[in-house]
Parts: sequence; structure tokens; C-alpha cells
Amino acid sequence: MSENAVETGTTRAPVFAFERGDRVLVLAHLGVAFIALLLGAAAGMLQGLQRTGYIKWPDAVGYYQLLTLHGVALALIFTTLFIIGFLLAGTAKTLGGRLHTVDRVWAWIGWIMMVVGTAMGTVSILNNSATVLYTFYAPLKASPWFYVAMALVVVGSWLGGVAIFTAYARWRRQHRGQVSPLFAYMSVATMILWIIATLGVAIEVLFQLIPMAFGWVPRVNVELSRTLFWYFGHPLVYFWLLPAYIYWYVNIPQIIKGKLFSDSLPRLTFVLFILYSIPVGFHHQFNEPGIANGWKILAAALTLTVVVPSLMTVFAMFATFEMAGRAQGATGRFAWLRKLPWKDVRFFAPFLGMVMFIPGGAGGVVNASYQLNQVIHNTLWVTGHFHMTLSSAVTLTFFGIAYWLVPALTNRKLTWRVNNLGIFQAWLWFIGMLLNAIPMHIVGLLGEPRRTAFTTYNDNPVVQPWLPYWPVMGMSGIFLFLSIMLFLGAMIYLWWFAPRLDTPAEFPIGEVKDKSHPTPMILERWPLWIALTGVLVLIVYTVPLVDMIQTPPPSSPPIRSW
Repeated sequence: MSENAVETGTTRAPVFAFERGDRVLVLAHLGVAFIALLLGAAAGMLQGLQRTGYIKWPDAVGYYQLLTLHGVALALIFTTLFIIGFLLAGTAKTLGGRLHTVDRVWAWIGWIMMVVGTAMGTVSILNNSATVLYTFYAPLKASPWFYVAMALVVVGSWLGGVAIFTAYARWRRQHRGQVSPLFAYMSVATMILWIIATLGVAIEVLFQLIPMAFGWVPRVNVELSRTLFWYFGHPLVYFWLLPAYIYWYVNIPQIIKGKLFSDSLPRLTFVLFILYSIPVGFHHQFNEPGIANGWKILAAALTLTVVVPSLMTVFAMFATFEMAGRAQGATGRFAWLRKLPWKDVRFFAPFLGMVMFIPGGAGGVVNASYQLNQVIHNTLWVTGHFHMTLSSAVTLTFFGIAYWLVPALTNRKLTWRVNNLGIFQAWLWFIGMLLNAIPMHIVGLLGEPRRTAFTTYNDNPVVQPWLPYWPVMGMSGIFLFLSIMLFLGAMIYLWWFAPRLDTPAEFPIGEVKDKSHPTPMILERWPLWIALTGVLVLIVYTVPLVDMIQTPPPSSPPIRSW
């Protein structure tokens, strides 16, 4: 429900697309996300320049300390806060125009927990008591307060999900027999995936890492710890991707003056992502000896099935693009491409992300292959793949979202100057990521390891083929940091200084094309899909986990290596 414009003398008060409580809640999530983005981007540039030999930091500032800050701030904090803020905004908009008080209470409690956890974790990293990277593998021992901080972030994110679930359940009770709005449906799917996936890392943190860090237990089962982390670690990728897919499916059709190709297809893709992306963590552990090969091969097969909903998404998006172009008068085989709004940053930045996701997804197929993974597993190839997916497809889409979501929340205008700045900023990010990820893939194939600081290996000849690529990777960090600074400058302007609007700012929600087939109600039966996911998880994990607990490999005492 929008607030009405009010005349105050000769001045018209701003008209908002959201109620005040919803605006403040979503902006609070975005604000913390942008602070994390700044910290993570700065740390990434500095550690990249150090690793490639451009700079040499004093011993008090460690490479791994910067790498930890980079990973935690971007992969865990920025993404989680931004995603929950975006999902809350779309849920409020599509489920009656507002959140209820109980929804906001859940979300605010979750936000407070995430902010406290973020602050505690950042302090632990900056004082060099948690230099364990964002994967925080045991037996590396961080400050116990770092693990408490990560637990607060995870549980806080769950409460943000509770806010979405309560709003969705209320709508379903009031509209029995009706298909729920697509944005809200996909938000529920995203948070279901997230909560199921984070159960693994929550168990690891609460029952292994916190007792280890406080000294309550003398040793830790490393194999069990890593397995619990990667149960979470791979679906984490889809927690990043699904909000981008929401934007592609639901919001972009309105921006390009088109309609959704289908309502049921995106719902089915999200169900398939929940089913297939969670029980696949063993493909991150192909090189670990304590897991039988049969379970690894099963995980590889399930991982490759995730390609199916991704290809469904590619088909649906380009069908939507073509329909939009032809509805605007395009004729000929590819004339519809000229009708797309290439000068609109809300479309252009995510489209660059879609382009980058093509090679990123292809690299993921290599990573998931049981045989090919042996070649690239512990090399910079994996880091390059990670940057082509999270740092390109996801981040560029988040840029596109922010350029209209912040004005929608502050009721300010996305001016043509900021729009053009956004297009330049997106290009700068895209080029910087190409300069970053392509050399990483190449040197990975040449054997350069990941998770290592700059070294010449005592001038061993094996290093020589890597050397020409290091300056390019170092330069890319400067490009990417400049892009982030331009983006944050644009956000500050849109938040506080852009011209006010007399009408509510646009929140683009696409409509389904007229002849779309009815959506099967079975897709709304979440207990069924959650139960099937649980069955797949039990099939893949029960025997290996029981074996790790009953006949564990030699455990390890906690280690601080820095």
C-alpha cells in the first residue's frame, strides 16, 4: 500500500512505493550489505596486488588476513544481507503491498543478529585472530568469537526467511486455491534452499568449531568437519544465484516491455534447484581419501543434473527477449535484439552477467566431472570459476537491481547521468573480471595452486609459464575496485541526493503472456518438495556420515598457523 502524496503549502511531500516500515527495513539490509561490499572489495584489491607482486605489505598485514576479509565480507555478508533485503522488498510488493508487523519483527531481530555477527567477525579478522579464510576449515583455529559471529549471521538470516514464510503463509490462507505471486514463490524457494543448506554448517560450527576454539575438546574430526561445510558450501552458490534468477525471470520482462514466457517453468526450475543442488557437496571433496568413490560419483551425477534447470532458464530468458522485441515490431531472425533496452543499466548490467555466466557455467561442468576435477581441483582454475559465477553473473545482476531498488525505496529518480555512469561502471566490472578470471583459468591449467600467497618457489622453472599472467590479474583488481567505488557513489547519490519524485518510483514486476498454460498447484506443495530433498540428502550422506562418526580417521588438535 503506497503512502499518499500530501500537499504542504507549495511543497509536495514525496510519494513512496513502500510503507515506511518496509522501506526502513529493506534499506537497513542494503546499507550493511554495501559497507561489506566496500570492505571486501578493498581487501580483494590489496591481496591481489600483493600476490601478483605489485606491492609488498609489512608483516603486520598478512595476505591470508586480507583474503579472509575479502571472502567473508563478499561471499557471506554482502550477499546474504543484499539477498534478504531484495526478497523482503519483493515479498512486500507482491503479497498485498506491505509486510505485517509480525513479519517485520522477525526480520528486524534477524537483521540485528546479522549486524552483531558481522561486527564481531570483522573485528576478529582485523585483529588477526581469525585468519582462516571464508571456508574456515578445521583444524585451523580462529577466535571462538569468530565462530559465534558466523552462527549469529546464519541464525539471523533464518529469521529473515521466517518473515518471508509468514507473509507467504498468510497470503495462501487468504487466497486458497490460487497460485501465489511468482516473486513471493521464488523467494520462499530461495530461503528453503538456504535454511536446509545451512543446517550443515550450523552443526559444524556449534558442535565442532566452537568447542574446539574454546578448548572444550582436544581434537577435531577434520573429515566430518569438511563434509558438513561442503554440504552447505555448494548450495551456497545457488543461494547467490536464485535471487539473480528471480530478477531475470520476474523483473527484467517488465523493464524490456515484454512478458514472462511462462509462469510454471520458473517455478519448476526453482524446485529442481532445491532438489539437485543440496546433496552434491562431495564433488568438492573428490581428492579426499576418506570418502568412498561411489559416493563421489553419485554426487558428480547429481551435480550435473543441476545443468538442466540452468538450461531451462537460458531458454526461458531468450524466449522472453525475443517475444519482447517482436511485440515492439521487430521482424527478421535477430532484429528483436535491437529492441532490447541496451542503454538501461537495469537491463544492461544483468545482461553482461548472463553473458559471463555462460563460460562460468561451462567451467562448473568441468569442476563437477570426477575425472577432470583431478586436474584443476587445487589450482587457480577454481578461483577463476568462482569469480565468473558469483563475482560476475550474480554481482552484475545485483548492480542492476540496486539501480532501481534504492530509488524505489527512497522515492528518487534514476537520472540519465547515473544510468550512464552505471553502464560505464558495469563495463568496467565486466572487463576487470575478464582480466581477472581468464588468466586464473589459464594458469590453473598450467598448475598454479590456489590459496597461496605470492611466491616464486625459489625460482623453480615451473613458475615461469605463470609469470606473464600475474600483472594482468593484479591490474584487474584495480579495475574492479574502481567499479565498486563508482557503484557506491551512485548508491549514495540515489539514496540521499537524486531528485525526488511526485509519483511512486517503479518496482518492475512482469506479467505472464496471455496464452501461458495454467500453473500446476502441485508446485505449491512445499512439504512434498522438502521431503523429496530430505530423501536425496539421506541417500547421499547417511552411509558416509555414519562411517565418519563410527570409524573416524585420525583426528587433529587445533592449529594456528599464523
